[in-house]
Amino acid sequence: MLRIIFTERDLNRVRLAGTPDPLWEITNSLHRLQTRRGRWAYARWYRSTQEALTDQILQRMVNDLLLPLFPRTAYFPDFLTPAAALEGLDAGIEAIHATPEARVTREFKTLALVHRAPTWGKRLAAGEMRTELGTALRTYHQKVIEPHHDSIEAAVEDDRVLRSRALMRGGVDQLLKSFWPLMRWQYPVLEVQYPYDRTLHLSGRGLLLSPSYFAWHYPVALADDELSPMLSYPLLHKADSDDPEQHRPSTAALLGTTRAAVLQATSEGLTTGEVAKRVGIGAPTASHHLTVLRDSGLIASQRHQKTVLHVLTPLGAALLRQNSR
Repeated sequence: MLRIIFTERDLNRVRLAGTPDPLWEITNSLHRLQTRRGRWAYARWYRSTQEALTDQILQRMVNDLLLPLFPRTAYFPDFLTPAAALEGLDAGIEAIHATPEARVTREFKTLALVHRAPTWGKRLAAGEMRTELGTALRTYHQKVIEPHHDSIEAAVEDDRVLRSRALMRGGVDQLLKSFWPLMRWQYPVLEVQYPYDRTLHLSGRGLLLSPSYFAWHYPVALADDELSPMLSYPLLHKADSDDPEQHRPSTAALLGTTRAAVLQATSEGLTTGEVAKRVGIGAPTASHHLTVLRDSGLIASQRHQKTVLHVLTPLGAALLRQNSR
C-alpha cells in the first residue's frame, strides 16, 4: 500500500495530465512485454508488437538496451521518466540527455540492489550511450506505440470525461474519490494499491495524476521522494480481440441522421437523458439508439457511482473522424 499524505496546500496543487506521458507509455508497455498478466486487454497490441519485433534492428534495441533499463521489478531508474516528457517525447529525451552523471550512477546502484544492472551502465552515466538510448526510445515509440494512437487517445478521453465530471461536481475531493477502488481517499491520506508499503509526504508540492494506457493493475510513482510527486495510473480496459470482424459494426444499423447525431453526442461523454436532450428526442428513443451503437462496438457505457456515461470507443471515434474529413 502506498500512502500519500496531503496538506491543505496540496489539495490546491492536484493536477490531471491531459495527455499520456510518452516515456511512461514506453515504460509501461515494456513492462507489458515482460509478463502475460493483462494480456487479454492488449491482444491486438501484443500481436502487432510481435510483428514489429521481427525487425532485427528494433529487436536488438529492445533486448539489448531498453529491457535492461526498464525491468519489471520493484525499481527502475527515475531519470528515465522525467517530468519534461509531458511536453513531448523529444523534450523528455532531452531531459534524459541532460541528467547529471552523478544521479544516473546513483540510480544504477539502486537498480543493482533489486535487479542485475546493465554492464554498460557506467558508459551511459558518463554520457557515451545517451544518443543511442534516445534513438532507441524514438524508434520504439514510432514502431510500437504510435500505431495504436487512436485506441490510446479514445481510452484516455473516456477517463478524462469521468475525472472532469467528478471534478466539476465536487472539486478535488470528488476527483480523488473517483479513482475508487484503485485508490481510497479520505483526507489527508490517499491510499493507493501498490506492490509494497510506502509513505509519501507531498509537503505542499501537490500531485500530478498521469493516465497511462499501458499501466496495469496499480499506479506507479517515482521512487525518489525528493522528485516532484506524480502517479502514472492505469485506465479501465475491456477485453480486446485480434479479430477485426468482432469490431465491425452493422452498416444498416448505423444508417440515419438521428443515430449519427446520438453517436456524435457521446463524444462528450453523456448520460442517456443528456443525449436525449442534446439530440432533441425522447429518452426511450435515445436508449434504443445507444443500445444499437453499443452492440455495434461504436460506444461503451461506463458506470460512475450512480451515473452511467456513454462514451466513444476507438472504432466510434475513428468513424466520426473519417466522416468529418
